[in-house]
Parts: sequence; C-alpha cells; structure tokens
Amino acid sequence: MSKKKERILFICYLLLFLGTAMVIALMQPHADTPPWYGNPPDEPFRYKVVQFIYKYGKLPNGYDPEIRIPGYGISYGFYTLLPYIVQGFFLRFVSLFSKDALVLLYAARFVNIIFGLCMAVVVYFLAGRLFKDSRFKWLFCFAVMFLPQNLFLHTYVNTDSMSMLSTAIIMYALVAAYQDSFTWKNSTILAIGISICAQSYFNAYGFILCSIFLYVGFYIKKNAATGKIQIDWKEFWLKGGYIAGLVLLLAGWCFIRNAILYDGDFLGMESLKKCAALYGDPAVQPYDKTYSARGLSVFTMLKEQGFFNGLYLSFIATYGSMAITGNIWMYRFYKVFLAVGMIAFLLIRNKEEKKENRGKRIFFRINMLLCILIPLFLCIRYAYTMDYQHQGRYVMPALIPIMMWTVEGLRKLHSLSFLPAKWKKAEKMLKRIADAALYLSMAVIILFLLHMVFFCAVPVYRAIGYVL
Repeated sequence: MSKKKERILFICYLLLFLGTAMVIALMQPHADTPPWYGNPPDEPFRYKVVQFIYKYGKLPNGYDPEIRIPGYGISYGFYTLLPYIVQGFFLRFVSLFSKDALVLLYAARFVNIIFGLCMAVVVYFLAGRLFKDSRFKWLFCFAVMFLPQNLFLHTYVNTDSMSMLSTAIIMYALVAAYQDSFTWKNSTILAIGISICAQSYFNAYGFILCSIFLYVGFYIKKNAATGKIQIDWKEFWLKGGYIAGLVLLLAGWCFIRNAILYDGDFLGMESLKKCAALYGDPAVQPYDKTYSARGLSVFTMLKEQGFFNGLYLSFIATYGSMAITGNIWMYRFYKVFLAVGMIAFLLIRNKEEKKENRGKRIFFRINMLLCILIPLFLCIRYAYTMDYQHQGRYVMPALIPIMMWTVEGLRKLHSLSFLPAKWKKAEKMLKRIADAALYLSMAVIILFLLHMVFFCAVPVYRAIGYVL
C-alpha cells in the first residue's frame, strides 16, 4: 500500500471512530433520571467526583458526603482519580465559556473520546510492529477499536477509557522492547503506560505485573558459547531503576495520598468497605446477598446465572445499563471470528518464526495469557464476593492480547502454509477465497459497529430524549 493510501485510510479510521463515538456521547442520556435502561453504567456517581474537582479545584476524600452514593454509602473517591482529575480540570477550562450543565457533561465525556482517539493511534503503531502485511495490520486495528463495546467505553464518564489507552501503550512498549531492546525511548513509553494504568483501573493491573515479568525475562539470556544463563546486571538495574523511578514520580503520589488519608490503606479498598458499613443502607447494599455471603460456591454462581454467556455478550456490545443489545448475527460473527482465529493460532505452526527466539516468544505469550486471565479472575471474584455482575467492561483490558492472537491466527490461516503438497494446484483459488474472507471480515466489523450505533442504540436514545 502506498504512503498516500495509508495516510487516507488512517484518517478515515480515526474519523470513523470519532464520528460514532461522538454520536453515542451526545445522544445517550444523563444517568440521573429514569428510564435507566439507556444510561451509561454508574455515570452519575462517577460524575460526582468530576464535579467536585471542577467545583473546588482539589481532590475529594472518599468519605466526603458530597460524592457518596445514596444507599450504598460508598464513593468513587476511594478509587484511582487520574481520569477524573483530567475531566474535572477540563471542565474548569470549558466553564470559562459556558457553565451550562449539558455542555459540562459533554465536555467530561469528550475527554474520554480523546483517550479513545489516542488509543486508536497507539493501536495503529502497535499493529505496524505486530503485522508486516498491511491488511492484517488494519484488521487488527478494526478488531480492537471498532469492537462496539470498546468504542462505548470511550463515550461516557468512567476510568475504563484511560485504562484501555494504558494497555495499548504498555503493549506497544513491550513489543517494541522485545523487537529492539529496552532502549531509553521504549523504557520511557513503558513507564508512562504503567503510570497511567496504575492510576486508572485496578482490573488492568495484570499488565503492570506482566511488564515486570517481561522486563526481567528479557535480560535473562543463555550464553551461546558456555550454555550458561547470564544477565547484564548493569543494564538491568540502570533501565529498571529508570522505569521504576519514573513510575514512582508520575504515579506514586496517589498511593502516598491514600496512605496518608486512609491510615495506610494505599489502595483505598478497605476504607471503601468501612465507608459502606458506616453510611450504607443494608436494605440496598448487595454485600449480604452475594453468593459468597450465602455460602454458595463460585461454580453455582457461574452455572445459575449463565455467567460466561452474559460476560461474552457484554464484552462484544451491550450499551446503556446493559440493556441495549445488538443484532444476534453480530454476536455469532464474533464467536466465529474469535474461535477460528484462536484455533488457527494454536494449531498452525508459523514457519517464519526463528528457533533461537523460541524461549522468549513462549515467555511473552505466557504473559499475554496472564493479561487475559487476570481481568477474568478479578471479574469472577468481584461478582462472587461483592456485587454479582457479568459486565464485559470488567474484562475489557484483555482485548488487545485476545485480538492480537486472533488476528495472528487468521494470518496463519490466510497464508495456507499448512496445506499438503497435493493441494498446491488449488492454491490460487484458495488464496482468492482467503483474500475475500479477509476483506469481508473488515467490512463486517465496520457494518456491525454502524448497526449497533445507529440502528440499536440511537433509536433507544431518541425515545428517551435528553434527561438532564
């Protein structure tokens, strides 16, 4: 593909994301007024934190009554605050021109659209490192950014949007480091990604853990002459100290603040539970009604509630308060898309892979598997012990590794390298079929996104109207 065509496609890619995200951000109702089925999840309670920062120009204490959730007795002030800080101070800037409530709400949502656009750019550069064939590079970009649920996360007030951006930055830094080494540039990008992740969403913390594992694993090398394991300790401590120091500088303040405010509780989670006990209404709170509190097993929860089916559906697309769903064929398409890609990735051997890098490649993939499993484990644990919900957004940090393997599997399948010699005569015809399937997949991804936005979500929003 020529540079001019690539540039045009890149602009169209960003404009399509921006246009569809803006439609959702502008049309979905404020979640403070019924009917609630069209409202973004928990937005009014998250927005309380943004409004506090906008109003006072400082960060709230999690116990502050102004941001507490009625009935539950807790607040989002105990959680990581960086996304709310950016939104709050952006509202202070916007208020110089307008203090209209609707304008300010849109301004807060617009911040997350910008995070989504930044993620789209990072995903594009990540795809360029993962796939030499530009067709699969774009398939990866579309599969990640145009998954309807991922787009939805960038349209309302939450911390998920910044979290998704951080996973893209971390992934880019790690892939770049394993291709080019931990240069100062790659180390800086990794530190920035980890810092953003640490201050955005706990469910994405698996990426921080795996970044540590992958950094250590990168410097463990086998001496070709002696066969012994060796580590470049000088480089290891120099770059590691730089990354750790930069993360401490950029993100350490929020955990130090929590430790000071909440008697050493640097994550704020124990204080959140204390706040719930002090100010919550037992009739409203779910904690005594969970499967854990009732003495039922986690397997009972998974079986009775159809947990994984609900999780899958909301991972692909459920807008509003998990009430706006898409066409059944969209969910079927993604089942086939993901299943075929994953099976091909596992079963088809890549002849282009170099044997000398096999150990590092396997270690990298193990860590990518952890990045998928950790959010899933945390989601199940939260549902079992805190508040039963099978929301796909809880496992959305796993999106990039999942799509990376899926698209790589489809690339292997497309190459036809697994065909026996007797099939060589039909290779041209099979290649055309494979090319058609590739382009059709990209077109279907875009069409299902547009259908979800304009034919499933927008009619609901129009029926509800603006509810400020």
